[in-house]
Amino acid sequence: MFDGIERRIVSMWFPRLASDRVLRRQAVDGPFALTLRLDNTERVHCLNRQAEAEGLYRGMPFSEARAFCPTLRGAPADPARDAVMLETLRRWATKYCPWVGMEGADGLVLDITGAAHLWGDEPAMLADMQLRLDRAGFEARIGLADTRGAAWALARHGGGITAPGAGLAALASLPVAGLRLDEATVIALKRLGLRTIGALATAPRAPLARRFGAGLLLRLDQAAGLQPEPVTPLADPPRHAVRLTLPDPIGLTSDVMAGTARLLQELCLRLKAQEVGARVLRLTLRRVDQASCQVELRLASAMRDPARILPLFARGVEEVDAGFGIDQLRLEATQVDPLPVQQIGQAAEAPDRRDNLITRIGTRIGLDNIRRFLPADSHIPERSFVMMPAAGTKTCGDWQVPRPRPRPLLLFPPEPIVAQGTLPPTSFRWRRMRLTTARATGPERIAPEWWVEDDGPCSGLRDYWRIETHQGRRLWLFHMPQKPGWFVQGEFA
Repeated sequence: MFDGIERRIVSMWFPRLASDRVLRRQAVDGPFALTLRLDNTERVHCLNRQAEAEGLYRGMPFSEARAFCPTLRGAPADPARDAVMLETLRRWATKYCPWVGMEGADGLVLDITGAAHLWGDEPAMLADMQLRLDRAGFEARIGLADTRGAAWALARHGGGITAPGAGLAALASLPVAGLRLDEATVIALKRLGLRTIGALATAPRAPLARRFGAGLLLRLDQAAGLQPEPVTPLADPPRHAVRLTLPDPIGLTSDVMAGTARLLQELCLRLKAQEVGARVLRLTLRRVDQASCQVELRLASAMRDPARILPLFARGVEEVDAGFGIDQLRLEATQVDPLPVQQIGQAAEAPDRRDNLITRIGTRIGLDNIRRFLPADSHIPERSFVMMPAAGTKTCGDWQVPRPRPRPLLLFPPEPIVAQGTLPPTSFRWRRMRLTTARATGPERIAPEWWVEDDGPCSGLRDYWRIETHQGRRLWLFHMPQKPGWFVQGEFA
């Protein structure tokens, strides 16, 4: 008690969070374990009760686990999804109190001070928590005490509720591991005969501080309530949304655009305060019959300028069926990108008109259908570039990187021609044209990328030649020594 208020803290521990997340969606009868690759070995990450009954434990190699239990079924673990599930449980726990924080990767901590009476009393609140978690398919152990450390020890070493003001007396029989100590410290304390929290609390503090440092006594004082350890709830992610409720329904396009302009002003101010820009905007129009129409706008780059964004909504708003009228408008930025404030002055550049053009065209044909070429890190000609959506990508100047030999301005997939030998043909037919060679420069040998699997017809060594023809064509030909054949792949300007 540091502010005159008796705190009451709840600790939730999910010993099988990862396996419970998987098993609540698929029924598995028998031993089951999730595996995670550590130190180049597949090891058991989490397992159910049936697997523990077979003598399996976390951290053991999965091959050994299968040898001990041939009926063991396994699946790869996904720590990222486990973290999302824990965040979901954290949001659910806010129904009991507003102060809910994370406790490692498999636990939650709740400050229920002043909230237990809403459920009758503390045992009724904990019983409701346990019942709902059991129905959801999660095994949970819950502890309630005056301090965060004491609640943590109860949840992981027996569970239960301590009376207000009980202090360390309620934890005396619990092992010293309940003080959140590292494994080496726990083993050293056991060797000294200090196996329980009660025995540790009665031991002289000075020798303990000299041998184990101040961290051991800090954990002991936090559990006793002599040192503060507040519960810090996670902040909810910002929601970039504004709403306008109208006293009378509207139906004209000009009225809807006027309301959208008002919402854009407010939304862009919020985006500017957080130094982000909108990439995807969604305008929801609620009609008086409770039906809703949505207009989604995808932008080529992050924006927060209302004057640039508002005209882009015109085409979508014109196609909306207002019915008997619209009484509410809601504008939300469903996707945002960082857009820091930039220094401006007399030499400041005008807004990027190219992004505006891409956005205007994208509203008609889709942003994914507008593409640009970007250089790729490969010396194979047809792999030296990639096509990417123009929205969200920036132009690159790496096209001008000096190369040992000139490259054609026009590049296309290899087209076979009829020719013999390793030297360029003196006459050949290409695209229904009869061409004769006037000058040949080369060869330039390009070896395949051995780290890339390529079973195509043009895989292997290539000898490239620059061919000037009497007809004026300047072509880029290559010959394959391993798979004899000639191909045309490009044309110089």
